[in-house]
Amino acid sequence: MGNIFTSSIGKKIIMSISGLFLILFLLIHLLANSAYLFGHEAFDTIIGIMSSPVVVVMVPVLAAGFAIHIIYATLLTLSNLKARGSVKYEVSNKTQTDSWAAKNMYILGTIVLGFLAFHLTHFWANMQLPEFIGNHAENGNVLMEQTFSSIWILICYIVWFIALWYHLTHGFWSAFHTLGANNIKWISRLKVVSYVYATFIALGFSSIAIFAYLTSNGII
Repeated sequence: MGNIFTSSIGKKIIMSISGLFLILFLLIHLLANSAYLFGHEAFDTIIGIMSSPVVVVMVPVLAAGFAIHIIYATLLTLSNLKARGSVKYEVSNKTQTDSWAAKNMYILGTIVLGFLAFHLTHFWANMQLPEFIGNHAENGNVLMEQTFSSIWILICYIVWFIALWYHLTHGFWSAFHTLGANNIKWISRLKVVSYVYATFIALGFSSIAIFAYLTSNGII
């Protein structure tokens, strides 16, 4: 059992599985947040659903998924730096080194993580956390308007979504490759799906942020 968690291939598999878990979460989170585009009442309804006990129980699971992914990404990166020197991200063949994102996955992941912490201070710390400790949560619609009323905050979020896009374009197909989908035909297909998925996620979140900015500033 120990070898599964400490061997190079074991670390890759764990990182891939946790990565796919987080990729699924991103889609669910985007679909939930898109309710904001349909008005305050729709967004309040989704917030109510997200505050249900079933969803709250999933928060520690989600946090564990992030922690596992970050830990194993760090372990792999450190191992690769030690073994290969100038190579920052371990790959199993030349097909995985054909993009800038593939060579800078850990840097991109660090940027995504940093902005995630930034994001949590805006919403989770003012909504889910107060409810968890028995206090009153702030209104989600008000938080959206307060947060995205600043053009600088909007720009920061757009930068985050761009970094996320790059991370996903490689991470999505690479995870499946690690788990056995390494046929040349499937790699090509998975790369296309990766770009489509990453673009959908990045543009989706960006649209919500831009809509919030325009709304909070009375532009629309």
